[in-house]
Amino acid sequence: MEKRGIDYERLDDRVLSFDLENPDPWRTFDAVLERSISFNSGLYALRVLNAFNVPTVNTAMVAEICGDKLTTSAMLAKANVPQPRNIVAFTPEAALEAIESFGYPVVLKPVVGSWGRLLAKINDRDAAEAVLEHKSTLGSVQHSVFYIQEYIKKPGRDIRVIVVGDRVLTAIYRKSEHWITNTARGAEGELCPITPSIEELCLNATKAVGSGVLAVDLVEHPEKGLVVNEINHTMEFHTAQPISGIDIADEIVTYVMNIARNGSQN
Repeated sequence: MEKRGIDYERLDDRVLSFDLENPDPWRTFDAVLERSISFNSGLYALRVLNAFNVPTVNTAMVAEICGDKLTTSAMLAKANVPQPRNIVAFTPEAALEAIESFGYPVVLKPVVGSWGRLLAKINDRDAAEAVLEHKSTLGSVQHSVFYIQEYIKKPGRDIRVIVVGDRVLTAIYRKSEHWITNTARGAEGELCPITPSIEELCLNATKAVGSGVLAVDLVEHPEKGLVVNEINHTMEFHTAQPISGIDIADEIVTYVMNIARNGSQN
């Protein structure tokens, strides 16, 4: 924004407050780009701003869907977008029965989380019982939802695809010997060619959740082919930008400026 001479203000959600009876100060913004590290702070700020009729990137609806793995999976299923097999349960007993129906190993994920944290690969019944007990004992709302996903034998990588609006900008392989292939966990990036199948799959996936500035994570399933694993609404691009040579930050700014001029993402 500075390079382009755009007048902007950086808002720090650690010091923000919203007077719900006085939206006028916020209506001076043509658009707000949400890049909060905190999912809750970002989501609720977007909800308030959208209620004030302030255009945001992304919208609260998109953030709410993409910030919750279960909701993302439900929307992908509704749109018939291929994804790993997922099962959700709400008690340890039901979760254990679901895990046994999968066969080991399986992956247990928190419904809300990023950077590959709190993922658990469950290799046998003893591990399943232990992890389920730990989650139920922790007692938070998030840990009372058991999101179970088939374990996919990936070829030592997954694919991170950057999508802005209706454009697939670039893609990278995230390569690691570990089964978790997030760059935040040490995975290395390598340029991935954007094939017609990758482009079509990612555009269908982003449309299913509402579109915007998004990162689609794909996995190469040994039987199903490419499947959508997750969609991130506040993606990092510290690896994708230098590897691809595409100025992703500038593309995001262009998109935000278009939203500011048009008044919405629709």
